[in-house]
Amino acid sequence: MSPALAWYRRIVVGALCLVAAGVGVPLLLLWTSWPPAAAWAGSVLLVFVVGWILAGRFRRSWGYTEGPEELYLTYGVFVRQLVVIPYGRMQVVDVTADLLEQALGIATVRVRTAASTADTRVVGLPLTEAVQMRDRLAARSESFSTGL
Repeated sequence: MSPALAWYRRIVVGALCLVAAGVGVPLLLLWTSWPPAAAWAGSVLLVFVVGWILAGRFRRSWGYTEGPEELYLTYGVFVRQLVVIPYGRMQVVDVTADLLEQALGIATVRVRTAASTADTRVVGLPLTEAVQMRDRLAARSESFSTGL
């Protein structure tokens, strides 16, 4: 996965913490006194630091490999998961990227299957690699199609 994935998570956490502090502290100062506002600011700072650290671990936790008959995906910081998707069960493979992902040059490959709970995604790929992966998976999906 691209190192930009960690920066993506850090920017999102930073923006959320900035909004939480920017709204929460003035409101608490207006309604109460400075100790609750200081506690709120400290809590937001703690969430930011933990989010910053976990962003790197989150990026390192993602991995995938394309086997001869299945796509293997592993992820999870606290609980590791291994997802196996047979190529013949893939129905839709697409590439998505929001504005921040586009600015960082990364994208997400989404794989949808017949089972609604088995939809997965491969996050944080460089855009060109994501497009190539989509094309490979779509071609393999057609060649392994079970005709359902």
